Amino acid sequence: LEAVGRQSENRVCVHNPHLDTLKDDILYHFSLGTGTHDLPAMFGDVKFVCVGGSPWRMKSFTEYIAAELSMEDPKSEYPNICAGTDRYAMYKIGPVLSVSHGMGIPSIAIMLHELIKLLHHARCTDVTIIRIGTSGGIGLDPGTVVVTKQSVDATFLPKFEQVILGRTVVRNTDLDQSLAEELLQCSKELNQFETVIGNTMCTLDFYEGQARLDGAFCSYTEKDKQDYLSKAKDAGVCNIEMESSAFAAMCKLSGLRAAVVCVTLLDRLKGDQLSSSHELLHSYGQRPQILVGYYIQKQLKTKAAGK
Repeated sequence: LEAVGRQSENRVCVHNPHLDTLKDDILYHFSLGTGTHDLPAMFGDVKFVCVGGSPWRMKSFTEYIAAELSMEDPKSEYPNICAGTDRYAMYKIGPVLSVSHGMGIPSIAIMLHELIKLLHHARCTDVTIIRIGTSGGIGLDPGTVVVTKQSVDATFLPKFEQVILGRTVVRNTDLDQSLAEELLQCSKELNQFETVIGNTMCTLDFYEGQARLDGAFCSYTEKDKQDYLSKAKDAGVCNIEMESSAFAAMCKLSGLRAAVVCVTLLDRLKGDQLSSSHELLHSYGQRPQILVGYYIQKQLKTKAAGK
């Protein structure tokens, strides 16, 4: 069951025979379900899924896409499809689905289980999924966008570990390299900000797990921190965040073409706290949206041209 498989027409895979025995599949944290909603009618045309931490960011991404694609009035209201719950938010514009995932691996993993099932039940095909977010950079100027080559853990190994039934299960964290290259090419065409491809370190914590000196607890020195981050840099790590390993592993299992696009808000070799102005950080935060929006627009134009 760990093997990656693709069903006919590149449908989204689920690897769970127990789902076939369910009369209704309740996607509890989305407040959606197969018995209460016509998922193929609601989501069957989805080709692009963008996920990010905050509900506000994912709503603003939907409004941005609406303006870029000239599909609907960007000033119109886009209802939260998951309004029946406060766990996640979901918005849709044409073939683009925008979903929040909260902070950290547990939160994004719960969301992805239900999102993958939703796309499967909706009979979606040829879906591309991209995580857009923020991160701490290592040796990069703030505002640099990193497209993840491979997600690595806090020991710099490309794996995602999860304990299932008391056993540690290790899953692969490879992402789609051709998609990463396409996104890098899009950034070159945009020519608005620096974009690089590199490894992303995924941690279980924002403070000690990322070698910060400003948490409630800290048992190491500035030199210890610098030595660790230097080792990370030597291992090809360009940035640090808290979701990419679970995202990469689960997307690979389900046959989804996936990428992670995060902007760096600071250089962790130079500090731990965000001291830039709110306006500057906001402008940095829009860069992944601009890049992914351009990519989606380019893909839709290519398909419309019949290529």
